[in-house]
Parts: sequence; structure tokens; C-alpha cells
Amino acid sequence: MTDLAIAAVGAYAPHDRLPAAAVREALGRFEAAGVERTAVPAVDEDALTMAHEAAERALTAAAIDRSTLTRLAVATTTPPVDEEDLTPRLVSTLGLEPEVETGLLTGSTHAGCSALSSGLEAPGPALVIASDAPRGAPDDAIDHAGGAGAVAFVLAPEGGASVVDQHTVTNAYPGTRFRARGDAEPTGLGITAYDRQAFAETIGATADGVETDEVDAVAVQAPDGKRPYRAAGRLGVGTDAIQRCATVHELGDTGAASALLSLAVALEDGAERVLVAGYGSGAVATTMVVARDETVEVDLDLDAGEELTYTQALRRRGTLSSGEPAGGGAYVSIPTWRRSLPQRHRLEAGVCPDCAAVTFPPEGVCDGCGDLVTFTVHPLPGTGTVEAVTTIQQGGAPPEFVDQQARSGPYQSAIVSFDAPGGETVSIPAQVVGEVAVGDRVETVIRRIYAQEDVIRYGFKIRRRPHERTRT
Repeated sequence: MTDLAIAAVGAYAPHDRLPAAAVREALGRFEAAGVERTAVPAVDEDALTMAHEAAERALTAAAIDRSTLTRLAVATTTPPVDEEDLTPRLVSTLGLEPEVETGLLTGSTHAGCSALSSGLEAPGPALVIASDAPRGAPDDAIDHAGGAGAVAFVLAPEGGASVVDQHTVTNAYPGTRFRARGDAEPTGLGITAYDRQAFAETIGATADGVETDEVDAVAVQAPDGKRPYRAAGRLGVGTDAIQRCATVHELGDTGAASALLSLAVALEDGAERVLVAGYGSGAVATTMVVARDETVEVDLDLDAGEELTYTQALRRRGTLSSGEPAGGGAYVSIPTWRRSLPQRHRLEAGVCPDCAAVTFPPEGVCDGCGDLVTFTVHPLPGTGTVEAVTTIQQGGAPPEFVDQQARSGPYQSAIVSFDAPGGETVSIPAQVVGEVAVGDRVETVIRRIYAQEDVIRYGFKIRRRPHERTRT
């Protein structure tokens, strides 16, 4: 099919979960069949930040020179804004070359498989990301199933798992699931038999074009926890092969990332031959057969953390928040903000050519010798130690962070002694994700900082550094 193969996989899902039981207790019913709980993004998380998390894991696992990447393909149905390409910001936060070819695929949950197909056709190593957080109108089945997650694949000639067969079918089924122009949430006509027929018939038709014998795991698009299993017969597979790598039961519907997240889990679990079945309403479906011949480096972060109440989830989503107070926060123009992107996105510091002291940001006089010099720019590794920490309680947040505090509660800010070249350190303030204490080892993570003039500002925050992750 292609000279490129899957060399490494990274995946991420928000750790907080909304149990189906909590929704059922609050509303008296839960409309997402087969879903036990859904992943709920933090206030400062969205499709871009989750994409960054998954991509960093994949790139680190692959140990690839990022300058060699020829293509970045990103799939989502929930971009942070309706019109603006999010790939330039990912190129910046991931430290990729500005000349890398990029593509944003959206408008359908089938976009994940389309992105992977696009990456496989790249002229050299490629990065493919699917990141999504579907949300429907309040109190409908789409919203109840709506979860969140992201997955990233590094494709390279030396990859250990290859797409050995692929087939796509389109089948006109209007009205199964759509988002009208100007609407915030997807909806559907709610004709259950029609929706099931569109799904099973379209996916089943794609399976007729590939060899499904001897697959030991099946990664199927999952708008809920039952639909994939209803398609088992049409795919010619057993339900146990689907259940082996299903993520929908614990993460919910992850939209464009759904089938590819299950592929990631299958590879982590040691599957040798995986059938991937992606689907988008309308309808279009693609099946791929992925065969593993050698090791694929895998780094997944899909573990569950805190369980939320239904009220907490509504507050997290902003349903119960009044937003930023009148007058807003301190104004920072976009040109000014943009000048600091190398520091906010990649923690670029300056090394003095005379005394080797590290200065952040790399401008003005050297913090070591006091001379006005031309610094050597050097990205910091993004790890450090907490020197001081304070908790910002209700009423203490700057105006631009009031909405965040109203939706997520008190938050911490810290002074971090970041690791720097030559055994040096440099102290930098940062907002905290979660909680830390003085002396904790921490790492940076890309999150939403705030929005001003409807433009989302992204930058680094810090979180407690987890234990070294194991890779297979």
C-alpha cells in the first residue's frame, strides 16, 4: 500500500470521568447505550491541547528527528474555532519545521481514517493526529455519549505495523448525524433503525473489499457502546475482537479519534493483525487492515482519575458559568502575544556566549554577567522543580481567569526552577494543572491560557511529573 508504516503511537484522554450513573441519578435516564463513563476535558483543554499531548508522546516514543517530518495531518470535528487552521499552532508547540506540509480534516468523524490515509501517502516521515471532544445538545443521546481523547501516529519507512489493505465506500444516508450551519452541537433525526442501517450497511460494504480473516482485534467507530457490536456480523468478525480494544465504554464517543484510539489500544495489547473500521455520517466508511511485523513503540495515557458529579461536569463545560466579568482582563495585543510564542510554546531561553548563564526570555542583558549580548537560543527541556506555590482562591483571580476559576475552582500558580543547559537553572512563573508542592518535580504541558478578542491564547502550564512510563 505504501512505503510508510506505523513506527510509534501516542494517545491521551482527559483523566476526569463522568459516570453514566451520575447522569442517570440527575436526570432519571442515560441515553448512551453501553457507555459506562465519559472523559471530560478540563476547562483549559480542547482538541488542540489534546492533540499536542498525544503527539508529544508519539514523537518521544519514536525518538524521531522532528525536522525530518514531511507532513502533519490533523483530524477533528471539534476545532477550537469554526474557521482558522489549528495546524500552524501545533507546528509551533511541537517545534516542527515551518515548511512541513499540513492538512486539517474536519466535518466528519470519518476524518480520522482520512488523516491516516493522507499520512501514508506522504513523501517521508509523517505525523497523523486525531483529536476530538464531541458534545451534543443538552440531554440528548449524542451529548450523553460525548467523550474526549486524542491519538497520534508517527509514520516512517522503518515502522513496525503496516496498512496492508484498505477500502472506502460512500453511501448516501442524509440526516443520520449532522451539524447545521451556525449550530454549536451536532444533532440527528433520531430515526434509530435508519441510523443503525446506515452504520452497519456502509461499514459492512467496506469489509467486502478487504481480507478480514485472521484479524485478532477490531477497532470500530463507536458513537455509543452498542453500535460497533451490531456491525460485527457485517464485518465478519466476533464481538470479542471488538471488545478487546474498545475505548467507548470508558471514554465515551471520541468522534474522529474513535476508531484510531481503539487501534492504539490494540497495538499496545500486542495484536498482530487489526481491522480498523472508521465511519462518518452521510455516510462514508473506510476499513483498513493493519499488520504488525516488528515492534511499535506505544505510549498511551488513557487512565481514569477523578469521578465528577453531573453538576461538576456542567460547570466544567461552562453551562453554569456567567463567563468573564465586564471589562475583561489586562489587554495583551495579538502582535505582542505572538512575539512571545517561542517562549510560551517551546520554552526557548537564551545562553550567554560569554558566561554560559541562561536568561529567559532571551532578550536584553545577560542575567549572569550583565552584558548586552546576542544569546544562543536553546529550548529548555520543560522539566524543573517547584520553588514556591500559591493557591488562587475565589475572588483572587485576575479578570481573564475568573471564568476558569468559576468552572474549575481554585487553582495554583508556582515559581519553577527549570532545568537548563550546562546544569544551570532558570526560575519562571507558571500556572499549575492539578496540584503541586514545593520540591515536586514538574513538567510543562500546553493548555489554553485564556481567550481575548475571541482569540484563544495557548501556552505552557506545569503539572507534577508522572513516573517514567513503560513502553512496548
